[in-house]
Amino acid sequence: MLKMDVAARFGDFAIEAKLSCETTGIIALFGRSGAGKTSLINMLAGLTRPQRGRISVNGNVLFDSARGIDLPPESRRLGYVFQEGRLFPHMNVRNNLSYGYRRTPTAKPRVEFDQVVELLGLDRLLARRPGGLSGGEKQRVALGRALLANPRLLLMDEPLAALDQPRKEEVLPFIERLRDTLDIPIVYVSHSMAEIVRLADTLVLMSDGRVEAVGGVEDLTSRLDLRPLTGRYEAGAVVRAQVERHDDSFGLTELRFAGGVLRVPRVEAALGAELRLRIRARDVSLARERPQGLSILNILPCRVEAIGTEAGPQVDLRLDASGAALWARITRRSVVDLALAPGAPVFALIKAVAIDRTSLGRDAGANRFLAPASSRES
Repeated sequence: MLKMDVAARFGDFAIEAKLSCETTGIIALFGRSGAGKTSLINMLAGLTRPQRGRISVNGNVLFDSARGIDLPPESRRLGYVFQEGRLFPHMNVRNNLSYGYRRTPTAKPRVEFDQVVELLGLDRLLARRPGGLSGGEKQRVALGRALLANPRLLLMDEPLAALDQPRKEEVLPFIERLRDTLDIPIVYVSHSMAEIVRLADTLVLMSDGRVEAVGGVEDLTSRLDLRPLTGRYEAGAVVRAQVERHDDSFGLTELRFAGGVLRVPRVEAALGAELRLRIRARDVSLARERPQGLSILNILPCRVEAIGTEAGPQVDLRLDASGAALWARITRRSVVDLALAPGAPVFALIKAVAIDRTSLGRDAGANRFLAPASSRES
């Protein structure tokens, strides 16, 4: 378990956060800029000191103001990957990786050097210096160095924030591979819901220095009361699905979920693979009767469960698709014209192309994952 109950003030900003969750998989801290995410993991790492509180990881107390315990960062056995790689410029990749490895107590179990090099695809970079690496390559080396210090917990503070989209797509599969291969829990700070859906097992929502909610990604993203925290523009439902069939003639994949079958662009995953996907509210339209002659491939029968009360011309509706929660964002005029109210039957219309690779991740509770590039099946 990761347990934090801390309070601190940094200038005009105060943080008073309480958190308790299992240290398995990836724990994502999500919130707007200034919510306190970095401040919280810096206190966890020992880089900043709370005024009061207690921090423990798997029963090991790292900080306890009442008992006078404050372990220095090097004694906490926590790896840290920052937004920028912070590599030693005078060392090649091999020596940067070895820096943490040499400082691991030999009595402690460790991730092996060759294993990290293979997992992160660093074999061709070992002789190069950081100045000759791309941003994505630098982050992979920084990640490897942190892992080779044999951390009990790995902290990642928006590690993709400084990268452009192609470099993000380069690094994300390696983070997925580490998550699925190594038994090292990760605390991952991000303000990108796409990264959260793709990577996280547990979601921690933060706002104004406080932890507002902790739970599964699917559960928290389906709650109307948390919509201001999960982000309205990118808001939507996160559902679990299973790869049922590949339609090679049209480059599509059929995903089975509680609400029926979704057709999406081809997913490189094995039949039966359990996935998690995000369906944005702004990508869902509604009809009172099943429409005909549309290019939209996904037409799902639903019932209106709740209608948001937000001001303005747009409104979000929560839908029940045979037990799966979906969201639709339509105009307030459409609500009136369609005579929509809780309990009303509707059809949710979702374009197949609206569910792309950035909307897909592995199922947090599954044993099967998106297949790595070297072993994909159809």
